[in-house]
Amino acid sequence: MSAVLIQENNCTEDDYYNLPENIRAELIDGQIYYQAAPSRRHQKILNFLNTEINIYIRSKDGSCEVYPSPFAVKLSEQEENIVEPDISVICDPRKLTDRGCTGAPDWIIEIVSPGTSSHDYDRKLKLYLDAGVREYWIVDPSKESILVYWMETPGFEISTYTFSDNIKVNLYRDLSICLDKLNL
Repeated sequence: MSAVLIQENNCTEDDYYNLPENIRAELIDGQIYYQAAPSRRHQKILNFLNTEINIYIRSKDGSCEVYPSPFAVKLSEQEENIVEPDISVICDPRKLTDRGCTGAPDWIIEIVSPGTSSHDYDRKLKLYLDAGVREYWIVDPSKESILVYWMETPGFEISTYTFSDNIKVNLYRDLSICLDKLNL
């Protein structure tokens, strides 16, 4: 997503859910972060990954569900942090609500935009670690790189890939994705 603009207030979950439907934003630590519309390249990557993951899950008769942004994820019942990851994979149907997801998705993918890199690499990484997300991908189109955080191991494991690599999905032992097929 493009530039992140911050509203300097101590906002609540009610403030987030009362935003107009056409406004893309996240609520993190009492701050509303507005998000500009993503670029075409961002959307092409999002669509490709979403399709690959959905095809895989369907082919395995899997029970996990894939939700592309905009999709509200309240990371924990106790906190008021609500994010909109680019892609959320949720394997526990009890976490799904009419508003989105309450609890940590199993796998989150964020596609970095020039104005959001520290948001995705730092702020959201910490939130996702604390919430119990099992796998987190940071896809950086400008560097054509993907950082994969597998948080199921003590201290978590980080792997770095390029768009031409077959990226091993830790959540599914027999799934690899190569972004080279995109022809960006």
